[in-house]
Amino acid sequence: MLLNAKNLNYRVLNETLRKVDGDCNIIECCGQRYIAAGMSDQNITVNGIPGNALGAYLNGATITVNANAQEAVGDTMNAGKIVVHGNIGDAAGYAMRGGRIFVKGNAGYRAGIHMKAYKEKQPVMVIGGTAGSFLGEYQAGGIIIVLGLGAKEKEIVGFFPCTGMHGGKMFLRSDCRNVRFPSQVTARTATKSDLEELEVYVSEYCDLFGYDIHEVLSSPFTVITPDSKSPYKQMYVAN
Repeated sequence: MLLNAKNLNYRVLNETLRKVDGDCNIIECCGQRYIAAGMSDQNITVNGIPGNALGAYLNGATITVNANAQEAVGDTMNAGKIVVHGNIGDAAGYAMRGGRIFVKGNAGYRAGIHMKAYKEKQPVMVIGGTAGSFLGEYQAGGIIIVLGLGAKEKEIVGFFPCTGMHGGKMFLRSDCRNVRFPSQVTARTATKSDLEELEVYVSEYCDLFGYDIHEVLSSPFTVITPDSKSPYKQMYVAN
């Protein structure tokens, strides 16, 4: 179904979307919030720029955005996939516990904040460009990948990555010589085993956006993991 979002406020747009039987192509989208929140088993294509909390609490649907997206993409999503053929704003993947987010371009601040795994669910976020400061803040599970494609001499992450990280894993396509990590995490060069794990997600990214996987994986990667599941335990427990 073709759904023209021009002149529709977000409530009307979302109420209409929920009545659609089958896949939906939204055109002339301009900042409407909460698109496809909590939806499952549907393919939704968005032409234009969706507003905050696109795919919040997503439960299995697939969302494709043929432009940029604003803040809180995939907020607390549980399952499904979000594909953005542009850049995204701040706090993407906030507290997501399942599903996958693929971003062709850059991400704003605090991408992956409070990301967590839940039972068999393993959330994954792949950012093709660069990420802003506080990437993976308080990450408790899941996988965050930043490829830095087109970054040239610019650092692919901003300040204070992995602050408060106590679970999960992060892959950065860089040697990270100039990146400062907190003392509670370990940053090391990716091994062959790491690259085999990484290839699954990078392969899907390359298929979605038309990149050569061999070229992408030819650069060094740094893997960041927490030293402890309770990195700040010493702040609250007496010795």
